[in-house]
Amino acid sequence: MKKTMKFFYIILIIFFFNMANSFAEYPYFIDFSKVLNNSKAGADAQAKLKKKFESEDKKFKKIEADIRKEEKEIISQKKTLEKEKYQSKLNDLRKKVAKFKTDKRVSIQQISNSRSELKKTLLKSVNPIIKKYMEDNNIRLVLNKQSIILGDTSLEITNQIIEILNKELTSIKTN
Repeated sequence: MKKTMKFFYIILIIFFFNMANSFAEYPYFIDFSKVLNNSKAGADAQAKLKKKFESEDKKFKKIEADIRKEEKEIISQKKTLEKEKYQSKLNDLRKKVAKFKTDKRVSIQQISNSRSELKKTLLKSVNPIIKKYMEDNNIRLVLNKQSIILGDTSLEITNQIIEILNKELTSIKTN
């Protein structure tokens, strides 16, 4: 009976020791938006997308100004033009406006899709880095910072991941 009790106590101590060790490990967290914006590859990709957006925006503002100018010309010619010719010019202008709106929407959608693809590519590159970091530092769980209401800042590993990512990936191909 004494041997059984000793055995039971030893098992109980081992169980509590393992349980205490598992509670000592905390879940770490990472701010993925910070990784996307502050890493060299992410910042480079963001800059390229911003440049593309500004270029497209400038192009569409010029087209819009041309359409407005044409509209004013048509309105000023209303009394001098025949009704059919005026209506024809007005219909042409409406077609240009519709094409302009469609082209602008398509352009914005393409930039949005490019941004999504770049984000996916960067996240695919970050995942193995996080996995290796977890193995090297005996971390069992990493959460996204957006999912955390409040946490100890010493558990955030964002800056460490950015440093490793900057060494391994300096840029991402853009479309």
